[in-house]
Amino acid sequence: MQETNTLKEKLKLFSIILIPILITQVSMYLMNFFDTVMSGRVSAQDLAGVAIGSSLWVPVFTGVNGIMLAITPIIGQLIGANKNKEVPKKVQQGIYLAITIAIFIFLAGALALKPILNFMDLEDSVRHIAAFYLITLITGIIPLFIFNTLRSFIDAMGQTRISMMIILITLPLNVLFNYIFIFGKFGVPALGGIGSGVATSVTYWVSCIIALAVIHKINPFRRFHVFSNWVKPSLKAWLEQLKIGIPIGLAIFFETSIFSAVTLFMSVYNTNTIAAHQAAMNFATLLYMIPLSVGMALTIAIAFEIGAKRYKDARTYGYIGISGGIFIAVFAGLILYLFSGSVASLYNSNPNVIALTKQFIYFAIFYQLADAFGAPIQGALRGYKDVNVTLIVALVSYWGIGLPTGWLLANFTALEPFGYWVGLITGLTCGAVALIIRLLSLHKKYRTR
Repeated sequence: MQETNTLKEKLKLFSIILIPILITQVSMYLMNFFDTVMSGRVSAQDLAGVAIGSSLWVPVFTGVNGIMLAITPIIGQLIGANKNKEVPKKVQQGIYLAITIAIFIFLAGALALKPILNFMDLEDSVRHIAAFYLITLITGIIPLFIFNTLRSFIDAMGQTRISMMIILITLPLNVLFNYIFIFGKFGVPALGGIGSGVATSVTYWVSCIIALAVIHKINPFRRFHVFSNWVKPSLKAWLEQLKIGIPIGLAIFFETSIFSAVTLFMSVYNTNTIAAHQAAMNFATLLYMIPLSVGMALTIAIAFEIGAKRYKDARTYGYIGISGGIFIAVFAGLILYLFSGSVASLYNSNPNVIALTKQFIYFAIFYQLADAFGAPIQGALRGYKDVNVTLIVALVSYWGIGLPTGWLLANFTALEPFGYWVGLITGLTCGAVALIIRLLSLHKKYRTR
């Protein structure tokens, strides 16, 4: 990261930070994308099983990952304030906390997985695939959380290209592992959708090992000596990270879990409807990586400027994010509209599933329009370490407005399963408006300083 003086310099620096993050986020999500698509080539049951498993795993992962994301503004503000000596201790405590949380999630999953799946009205084969997909995937949870902590440290320094290179190395490996374990190649038995869980777990281990090597051997990370002079775990340091990370994580959890809740409610429909809904949601979420990446870049840039007490520059980056959100909303909507048929055929060859998927995709266009505004603004607020309001907005807009609206429309109108998508659109729109108001209020507050 470096100080910039003109709008042109800011746009250039922001692009340098953003593009690698975008490639990284898309590549990371492509792992889930390939899990779903390649499993769907086995059968509709495998597609539905992996979809259900993913719908349970993604909100847990993204919510908990919010705690690791807190490292980015913490380190960013320290670097902006030239307090580099404090950085290694923060990263070490982040690693301790990541391991502790991973163990807790592992134990909680062991207790809760079977009751949750039994509660859902699923075919036995779909339930079996979902269960063992999650069981195999969770064996990689510790290296995954460590990797995300290290990645937050890497990104906070503005070295987002390093994260990009790590993911670009591991993505093709994930596809190869999927090919081996799903379809049974090179003497390995064909595991179907369960094999995608094995492949993803192995990929998590590879990503973590590469990140550890990079930070230990390559500058500018090497000069911080993150893995030397280890300090003892500190509850005080954990609480500092949790104070920022828990609101971030809960806000992300409320947003992502509503999609899982919708999938659970839609389990009353047939397997084709579940598969079509999840296929449309899967691709829409892939497009969501664009505004999410803008938000992550804003967190890095704004945290650096706030640490250096350059509040006007931080405000300028905020406006860049809002403008980017407008462009992204239009771009994502066009992609979904123009390629709805092609996207639907990627997931399944069943004509009924394809037709249903296209209908869901048309609703996803409007869902993207709202989400493309909200995600960049959330990232900007994280740069200010302003996370509590985002948490409240997420809870009210998604669970207080979106889900009830969707349930009413699905059960008492002719929209049926599509009613849930209208509810999602309503909740996301309300949330985006509230977040814009909050960011503009923060800009006004810091202008007085």
